[in-house]
Amino acid sequence: MTSSILPGQPQLAYRGEQLFSEDVSLAALAREHGTPLYVYSKASMLAALAAYQRGFAGRRVQICYAMKANSSLGVLQVFAQAGCGFDIVSGGELVRVLAAGAVPAQVIFSGVGKTRAEMKQALQAGIGCFNVESEAELDVLSEVAVALGLRAPVSLRVNPNVDPKTHPYISTGLKGNKFGIAHEEAVRAYRHAAGLPGLKVVGIDCHIGSQITEATPYLDAMDRVLDLVADIEAAGIAIHHIDFGGGLGINYNGDTPPAADALWSQLLAKLDARGYGQRQLMVEPGRSLVGNAGVCLTEVLYLKPGEQKNFCIVDAAMNDLPRPAMYQAYHQIVPVTPRHADDTLYDVVGPVCESGDWIGHDRTLAVQAGDLLAVLSAGAYCMSMASNYNSRGRAAEILVDGLQAHVIRQRETIEDQLRHETLVPR
Repeated sequence: MTSSILPGQPQLAYRGEQLFSEDVSLAALAREHGTPLYVYSKASMLAALAAYQRGFAGRRVQICYAMKANSSLGVLQVFAQAGCGFDIVSGGELVRVLAAGAVPAQVIFSGVGKTRAEMKQALQAGIGCFNVESEAELDVLSEVAVALGLRAPVSLRVNPNVDPKTHPYISTGLKGNKFGIAHEEAVRAYRHAAGLPGLKVVGIDCHIGSQITEATPYLDAMDRVLDLVADIEAAGIAIHHIDFGGGLGINYNGDTPPAADALWSQLLAKLDARGYGQRQLMVEPGRSLVGNAGVCLTEVLYLKPGEQKNFCIVDAAMNDLPRPAMYQAYHQIVPVTPRHADDTLYDVVGPVCESGDWIGHDRTLAVQAGDLLAVLSAGAYCMSMASNYNSRGRAAEILVDGLQAHVIRQRETIEDQLRHETLVPR
């Protein structure tokens, strides 16, 4: 008997008494590769991408995977082979996407603090567009491009001051956020960009946040962006593409974000109604493509009863899976092999020496030391934010494709960590 445990994610399911990713037993992977261990489903990633592709059928759209969500080469390769472009935020990310097979002209470079070296690197690679976030950046990018005898294709990221109704740390489109150019300053900034010798204005960009679970903020932001497109073009500056960013949420704990195809049906209807339906569009989904595709497997080390709390101590920690510590984020935690025993209420915590090192509060589990747990919806902003805190090595990663399980990252050793460090001569 097969029983899926995430709505819309049949690739993760119990088969009898074992949890499987696609056709691979997670318990078998943990035995072979150890824990903590990240496991990603290729079928899940492609199914999430297909929802965007259905929503954009018949339109001129470039889907650029926002790789900061998960930058592992094996994951990037899946999207490159599926025809995606990429949204990058550093020179290191550019190297990664090119190594994974990205087409440079389908790469967008976002971020508020691009260095001159990164600008030069991206220009020489021939990327498709820089999403510029300040007038000072426009000036520097023009200087770098002129020195290379090139013109940099630019899109200005406009801050529409729309509340995405998400966690404040991942809200990016309000006046108090560091991102983008103020809506009221946009036309003047576009005039400035159009007058710089090293720049070529090609588009407009907007991104209001992450883990957005309703359509209204997108619709509001679209209205404000389209108002600006009209004003900018009235000033004689052509806008060739409109980039609406990403940010669509996933189901972590009963969240009900719209499906990508349903969301874009609404947004495209608004574009059509306002006469922009045939424009070249760009979108930059990240979490919604990979979040539900990944699990983090962890072993129960000890059970520690207490007067006020019972603790389930596992071998995954805040350095492996930082979202709970950083955002108070919720991840479902389920047994890889369920026990038929009474449940106990636990805080699931890691071994790192911080009170903030927790994976889940107040979880009902029937577990014993040595059991395996799966932390769900761990494909986004987990491994990409992992660290070596407490000199812990980063986890191994597995990409599952049907019956096959490919190691896409070896477990990091202490020797790996020490390789670039030296003692001071005595």
